[in-house]
Amino acid sequence: HLVRQRRCLRARRPRRKLPMGRNRPAVGPPPRESSKGQPFADDQGAKRGGKKKRGGAAGHGGEEDEDQLGCFGSEDEGLEGLGVPLDSVVKVWCVHSTPNFSLPWQRRRQYRSSGSGFCIDRSLRVILTNAHCIEWHAQVKVQRRGSDVKHIAKVVSVGWECDCAVLTVEDDEFWEGIQVVQLSKKVPHLEDPVVCVGFPVGGDTISVTSGVVSRVEVMTYAQTCSELLGIQIDAAINSGNSGGPAFNDAGECLGMAFQSLSSDKAENIGYVIPTVVIMHFLNDLRKHGGKYTGFPTLGIDTQTMENPHLREAFGMQPKQKGLLVSRIAPTCAAAKVLRVGDVLLSFDKEPIANDGTISFRKHERVAFSWFVAQKFYGEPAKLQVLREGKTLDLDIEDFHPEVSLVPVHIFGREHESPSYMIVAGLVFTTLSVPFLRSEFGEEWDCEAPVEIVHRVMHQRAEAKGEELVVMTQVLAHDLTVGYEDLENMLLQTVNDTPVRNLRHMMEIIGGCDGTYVRFGFLNNLVLVLKTCDIEKATAEALQHHNIPAATSPDLRGEASPAADAKPPIGEAKEAAAT
Repeated sequence: HLVRQRRCLRARRPRRKLPMGRNRPAVGPPPRESSKGQPFADDQGAKRGGKKKRGGAAGHGGEEDEDQLGCFGSEDEGLEGLGVPLDSVVKVWCVHSTPNFSLPWQRRRQYRSSGSGFCIDRSLRVILTNAHCIEWHAQVKVQRRGSDVKHIAKVVSVGWECDCAVLTVEDDEFWEGIQVVQLSKKVPHLEDPVVCVGFPVGGDTISVTSGVVSRVEVMTYAQTCSELLGIQIDAAINSGNSGGPAFNDAGECLGMAFQSLSSDKAENIGYVIPTVVIMHFLNDLRKHGGKYTGFPTLGIDTQTMENPHLREAFGMQPKQKGLLVSRIAPTCAAAKVLRVGDVLLSFDKEPIANDGTISFRKHERVAFSWFVAQKFYGEPAKLQVLREGKTLDLDIEDFHPEVSLVPVHIFGREHESPSYMIVAGLVFTTLSVPFLRSEFGEEWDCEAPVEIVHRVMHQRAEAKGEELVVMTQVLAHDLTVGYEDLENMLLQTVNDTPVRNLRHMMEIIGGCDGTYVRFGFLNNLVLVLKTCDIEKATAEALQHHNIPAATSPDLRGEASPAADAKPPIGEAKEAAAT
């Protein structure tokens, strides 16, 4: 009776039709083929039905079986209508080995992540991805769509400010038949359609999401807090989408996915690096022999001139517009020509509005910093300012990077690891944003000591090589009794000599011939060690706390293992020619 009832239910079940243009398999276990090529019921279904059915479920003929088997045909079937080169998109696997900034002689436990990337040049073997996908990489692998092989990749160059990185693969098999993405030369307009392709969380296969361009403006890049042009879209960008291309309706790449707004603040807001930023990164490599130099900034703080009385007080005419220069970094390129109190009227003959914006396109304006960022280091620039009621034309002979007193990152150094020095149990290191995050968390600007936060936010380097030195902790030793509770204090002087950086501090201590070494900190706090006992106490502290060396490799003068390494795809200029 039960068998007859089940057969009746199967016979009454309506036949299903697959939607046009989509490859969606039927619900339930997929059919398998016997040695004769005929489908047959699976083992679980045979147990439930009592025996195997050669012809499939009752009420279905051979034509329906062929329709169901068609679901497992060519993987490109139904995707050709997208008009985008899906086979150019690869999955990027990375093993990260992050330094421990609180204990700078150690590294944290390795962790793994995955992102996306895409091929932009097959002849030069260039893959583009996000910089944060491969930061602190110990190993990078890439996997093509539909392949079960992960190929070892090498990092050629990284642009941390623009969150872009160039990878390559030496295995010839990886490049066979791979498609190439064509970069669009234009910035998309609002409401232009966009298709994001990548390998986000939620599955292992490629993912395609669509939306429109919602906004184009200068925004903060979360990787290094730099201000560059960005595209906001409403297509879903999740973890793992980073580094994947975003295509327009013509199949050209209009940018690269790199960050999104958290769901607790807003929904369906993702951000894309436009191709104009990507091309600046690639051209920077080409101009400087494969070396990334960055995006220029003027290195000044400005105030808007929207108040009419403010404009009148500085001698501005009714039709004049500009920005008031309120502060100039001593090490920036503009410090030679600009003065505090100047009104910046234009940059390279591009007028600057009272709110600090310039004309971008019809009915669109962006911050003038984007116009500055489009130049390259080493190029000249022209400024027009209003000084004491007179209009002056000023020239910057060559742009050069501003010296960062508290670096946002330590990438690009010969030794990409934190510098440190241990003196009889006193642990010193250089102050950096990664150190603050390690010690106080992501909300370090609220948790760190006020003196440190004030210097990070407002103090600027006066000369090249200037750094802030902080004593992070005091290791237990007989020589440091009474100092154990002191931690995270800014060092100002050693033997009454102002400390410029960690190496300068090491030279002062090494050249000390007095009885004591005096460390001067903020609020007139002083630590004193006996000179003759320092060397012995340092060795004992290292042995007791299992620390390999008293100083970091850069202070010891050791060469970096990567210093003599050659670019993995030949000459750097050829690698950056794309």
